[in-house]
Amino acid sequence: MIQERESFEPEATRRAADVAESSRANRGWWDRNADEYQVEHGTFLGDDRFVWGPEGLDEVEAELLGPPEELKGKDVLEIGAGAAQCARWLAAQGARPVALDISHRQLQHALRIGGSFPLVCADAGALPFADGSFDLACSAYGALPFVADPALVLKEVRRVLRPGGRFVFSVTHPIRWAFPDEPGPEGLSVSGSYFDRTPYVEQDDQGRAVYVEHHRTLGDRVRDVVSGGFRLLDLVEPEWPAWNTSEWGGWSPLRGNLIPGTAIFVCVRD
Repeated sequence: MIQERESFEPEATRRAADVAESSRANRGWWDRNADEYQVEHGTFLGDDRFVWGPEGLDEVEAELLGPPEELKGKDVLEIGAGAAQCARWLAAQGARPVALDISHRQLQHALRIGGSFPLVCADAGALPFADGSFDLACSAYGALPFVADPALVLKEVRRVLRPGGRFVFSVTHPIRWAFPDEPGPEGLSVSGSYFDRTPYVEQDDQGRAVYVEHHRTLGDRVRDVVSGGFRLLDLVEPEWPAWNTSEWGGWSPLRGNLIPGTAIFVCVRD
């Protein structure tokens, strides 16, 4: 059954939004918009590809989690899995993935596509797993851009990882927050302060948040990684490839050839 989208036009603003409000708003937004998201982006994402972002950087080539042949038998947690495309690719490499998402509707799409791995509906800030349950964790644009306390999520991920476990996550590149979220020329001029951490909020006519996204500078992200108990191994800023002619929201070949759109943090739990 296709769910109806909001019958109102939310108001976009910049204001404070705490952990609870951000979680509630984004759970509802992804439940309402999962169907359209999968229709619009499902072809690009595929059913069993591991793509790190709109640039199309594929884990097959990037090997940020390690060589594919070394994934066999590894317990892997995917956070913010959506329809679990990345988890499905991991399973094909012989890994034992668990796909977690805050949105029940997104996980219904994972069920529709299929797979023999567990699906878990939970908040990334309170992972329902025992300490040391996983060898690896990953998150491709999942959870971290939408949470008010990213260090809390990182601490939770560290808790469920075994010593030496790697966590790789991608987010919107922080520099993009200084530019309008537009794929054309209008998205190439600075319109705001890079240092303004005020969350982007869409709210209903009662002032209740229905979508929240949080901005962290590059330095903030590095400090979050460290305070979460990780060591940063690499920071990857994918360049826009010539083969990718598609637009995805504010991501486009025009902008991608000039400014970075994605930041990928490769971290290890010592």
